[in-house]
Amino acid sequence: MGAINLSRKYKEIYQESINNKEEFWKEVSNDMFWYKKPTKILNSDNPPFYKWFEDGITNTCYNALDFHIDNGRGDKLAIIYDSPITGVKKKITYNKLRNEVALFAGALKKQGINKGDRVIIYMPMIPQAVVAMLACGRIGAVHSVVFGGFAANELASRIDDSKAKLIVTASCGYEPGRTVYYKPLVNKALELANHKLDRCIIFQREKDKAELNPLIDISWEESLKNVEPAECEQMNANDYAYILYTSGTTGLPKGIVRDIGGHIVALKWTMKNIYNIEQDDVWWSASDIGWIVGHSYIVYAPLFYGCTTVLFEGKPVGTPDAGVFWRVISEHKVKSLFTAPTAIRAIKKEDPDGEFFKKYDLSKFDKLFLAGERADPDTIKWFEKLSNSPVIDHWWQTETSWAITSDCTGIESFPVKYGSAFKPVPGYDLKVLNSEGKEVGPGKMGDIVVKLPLPPGTFPTLWGADKRYKENYMSTYPGYYLTYDAGHIDEDGYVWIMSRTDDIINVAGHRLSTGAIEEVLAEHKDVAECAVLGIADKLKGQLPIGLLALKAGVTKDKKEIISECVKMVRNKVGPVAAFKIAVVVKRLPKTRSGKILRGTVRKIADNEPYKMPATIDDPAILDEIKADLIENKILKL
Repeated sequence: MGAINLSRKYKEIYQESINNKEEFWKEVSNDMFWYKKPTKILNSDNPPFYKWFEDGITNTCYNALDFHIDNGRGDKLAIIYDSPITGVKKKITYNKLRNEVALFAGALKKQGINKGDRVIIYMPMIPQAVVAMLACGRIGAVHSVVFGGFAANELASRIDDSKAKLIVTASCGYEPGRTVYYKPLVNKALELANHKLDRCIIFQREKDKAELNPLIDISWEESLKNVEPAECEQMNANDYAYILYTSGTTGLPKGIVRDIGGHIVALKWTMKNIYNIEQDDVWWSASDIGWIVGHSYIVYAPLFYGCTTVLFEGKPVGTPDAGVFWRVISEHKVKSLFTAPTAIRAIKKEDPDGEFFKKYDLSKFDKLFLAGERADPDTIKWFEKLSNSPVIDHWWQTETSWAITSDCTGIESFPVKYGSAFKPVPGYDLKVLNSEGKEVGPGKMGDIVVKLPLPPGTFPTLWGADKRYKENYMSTYPGYYLTYDAGHIDEDGYVWIMSRTDDIINVAGHRLSTGAIEEVLAEHKDVAECAVLGIADKLKGQLPIGLLALKAGVTKDKKEIISECVKMVRNKVGPVAAFKIAVVVKRLPKTRSGKILRGTVRKIADNEPYKMPATIDDPAILDEIKADLIENKILKL
């Protein structure tokens, strides 16, 4: 099933994955390396805590590297590193990558890291980041990658929650026109964190070296001295590969965990079946390793599968221009690209007529896959016309680690319906339920849920928070996983994702909690209360705007307060929040029970029709808000 029988069509394969789950995934699991093959495919004894392949023994790093080398493919390119920011390009074979990983795994062991210990990786998009991830996998340590744009307090909260023993970082990361110095941020995070780390390994970048503290810091180079390469640790399939923190609705980060066995089985299967990639192809996921797309489709899936993956340190525009994506695709003969709609929108904004596109030979290019937020039809049609290539908008989540819906292009392709995210992927028994928990018919809006058990590779729980896992995701509709997305399934089985049902907003493909931003704004001494909501933005999908109700008697200039608030969010949440707009309002619209009507304000701001909520405390407030939004040029009538 890893090599799918092409005579079998989507419908048949999908039905089999739902009706004969165990058989289906057992067959798929034969395609990977096991020290001991599992005999128990699914344990359903303790719902919603399902276990896949629980008696199987394997290793993440072995499947990503050694397996291909043992099968005579060691000279094949594993990674093409392309950094337009520094002008460096490197090609790394499976052999070379394995040797570097085994050596760094030995360095981690020398620093006292053992099976089950947590390691935080706070790195830019450089090969050493991938080496660190795979080295953890090799010795059975659990990594937690934190996006290099996050501020010190975000890093500190992840150190505290994971109880990490060590952090691997770099002296800096590069953005167009600026350098982000990581070491001061790490130092600040270590000050803020209650949990104390044992050690910090720093990769010194050529131009910008960091000052090291001999009590805790050691350079990457130094850490490798007199070190023996480490062998792969035999791991149980239900041991954890990593923790990836995602924004929680309370502002507290949620540690999504990934079990080793299911992760390898599912991701390896997706490369051919969803993305139609062959082992000799070059694949590119233009994301960041700090996000789930980077974990799954820059590092793990392509390496489990044995193709070549592009590691890109740059931006869609500005490194140096809006043609950099097309240069990378042309130069490295990329078959398919996976990125966020934001990236394509940014390119379209800079180069609406596609002049840069015409400069490059893209004859080898096959498909563009988009995810991370809803792709607007305009952008899709623009790229289709430009490239003459199909655009697949598919939908998935940090929690799932791979697509819930897509066009499964390695099985059978379906026509595009603009605005939809195609059909459920084999393994996901998708339903749309109304508030009573009843399934609704085609075209009817409701909560999109997945009937349990979730397929392999999805999250078995939250780090150290089984109760929260159950309450947050599995209790609203017992027997189903709540995706927190609302939408409908049409009569042809296409899924339409229409809106989020919680307060997570999507800024340029990055999920951010409005609750976390509100917490920061609320700290401002002049702010009595506040609300943050995501408003539609052509470029970034959504942008956060803050509504600030000030304390009585404040005479300070509104602009000054707003500027201070913007600065606070930048410092505490990080530039990734893209928080630039705030409006001072007289009061916030609330229900009688005191709940702020964020959804209603968002509709007003986006100029969408809305109903007066029945539970509103004072209907006149909505007109006040509307007037404030018009005055501040947020609502353009």
